[in-house]
Amino acid sequence: MSTKKRILFIANEMSPYLELTEFAEIVNKLAIKSNDAGFEVRCIMPRFGTVNERRHRLHEVVRLSGINVSVDNDDYPLQIKVASLPNARLQVYFLDNEDFFKRKFVFNDEAEKMYEDNDLRTIFFCKGALETVKKFGWPPEIVHCSGWMTGLVPLYLKTVYKKEPVFAQSKVVYTIGSSTFEEKLGDDFAKKALIHNSLKEKDLDIFKNATN
Repeated sequence: MSTKKRILFIANEMSPYLELTEFAEIVNKLAIKSNDAGFEVRCIMPRFGTVNERRHRLHEVVRLSGINVSVDNDDYPLQIKVASLPNARLQVYFLDNEDFFKRKFVFNDEAEKMYEDNDLRTIFFCKGALETVKKFGWPPEIVHCSGWMTGLVPLYLKTVYKKEPVFAQSKVVYTIGSSTFEEKLGDDFAKKALIHNSLKEKDLDIFKNATN
């Protein structure tokens, strides 16, 4: 195994694949600069329907198939795809699911109304990202989260996944980006986010009035 320090970037947008705010370019540059500085870098983001698979040459990672992610008492298959970041020797992994991501828009529908299941999509992505890293068997020293959709990752790492060997040495950095919407994720978001009995509802009090 490589002796390089490992940095995992988890983001809901990244240039050139999806550019909603200025953070898409920031995540891109951070990943490339970290890689150039000698760190071993991997990136994870959702495979929204607006991401052009042909243009960006995404392909499925068969060896990572077979993961199911449980969200609100239902199991959803997780499909993992990968692409090489242009002008850089690092890979970006895309988490896909037909129920959550195969849409023509990202967070709002064509009438600009927020998708009612953005709460479930968020939980699926955060849990799916951590399950993907477990499947990698790739222990990151730093987990850098950016974008509102990654907001549950630090909490899950400190509770549900804290005894997982792959995350034993992981430190978390969370970067708050620009606002993209003001609607709440739902009154029962905190209850849906209770993915394990090691979590208590009080642990999610901060999310009860969460927007982005």
